[in-house]
Amino acid sequence: MVDQHLITTANHLEGYRIIKHLGLIRGITVRSRSIFGNIAGGFQTLVGGKISIYAELCEKTREESYQLMIQHANERGANAIINMRYDANEVMNGVTEVLSYGTAVVVEKI
Repeated sequence: MVDQHLITTANHLEGYRIIKHLGLIRGITVRSRSIFGNIAGGFQTLVGGKISIYAELCEKTREESYQLMIQHANERGANAIINMRYDANEVMNGVTEVLSYGTAVVVEKI
């Protein structure tokens, strides 16, 4: 089971030794903005500053892909993830894919 404290963007975990590499893991989700979200976001752009409607949508989408990545690592038998990254692409206008990925590993405390 992956410990949330053992997920890093680095190549190693300080204080741990990697004893097994389990390969690439990923979590992907695709989201679209609703017409109501677009209208509310449009009003917020008129005022300027943080566009909270879109920020909240982006955060929820990243969190969903992150949790799916952890689930994939757990299915592989990992207890940690190294080299974790996010990627996002617009699939079509208003539809965005968010990918979380990394390397599933088994570590032991040194």
